[in-house]
Amino acid sequence: MSFMAKDEGGSFDPVPEGMHHAVCYGVYDLGTQYSEKFDSHAHKMLIQWEIPGERIDVERDGVKMNLPRAISKIYTVSLNEKANLRKDLQAWRGKAFTETELKGFDLKNILGKNCMLQVIHNQKDNKTYANITTLTPLPKGSTPLKAENPLRFYSINDHRGAIPEGTPEWVENIIKAGDEWASMGNGSQYVPDDDVPF
Repeated sequence: MSFMAKDEGGSFDPVPEGMHHAVCYGVYDLGTQYSEKFDSHAHKMLIQWEIPGERIDVERDGVKMNLPRAISKIYTVSLNEKANLRKDLQAWRGKAFTETELKGFDLKNILGKNCMLQVIHNQKDNKTYANITTLTPLPKGSTPLKAENPLRFYSINDHRGAIPEGTPEWVENIIKAGDEWASMGNGSQYVPDDDVPF
């Protein structure tokens, strides 16, 4: 299956190439999305990471802030042995899924978790895109970092219509393009548990 990664700030330079210490701060259920390339529908999700070692100055509501750069990746929601989501999660965890986990892995578990991301650049239409090619656990002895951004989780089934505040507009637009959006009502926002096992 195909997937896309993009730098959060469309008008900013992409995240530099190389290995980066990253913290997962966003998991979004994008719903069922149509692919023109494959003429098919598939359930998609997006994972966001912040990279504390790469900073950017932004202004929010008139306040200047220095925040970690961010990067994301879109996946088909599947733990099939050929699925990119399964491959990346196993590489991130540093271990294979058990048969029990393969029956249903709660994606809330990755919020706040640290990893190393390998980023490479690709050129398309005279623009440079930062793409995540590899995820690995932190090296032994490394100190995990806490996310500086609020942790955000959105599940279409659990939080119908209640997209977390602070969700990037381009992510909201993808969710609203999904097959499920038209039938949604209001819901509540997920409050993460700091002690969720990964």
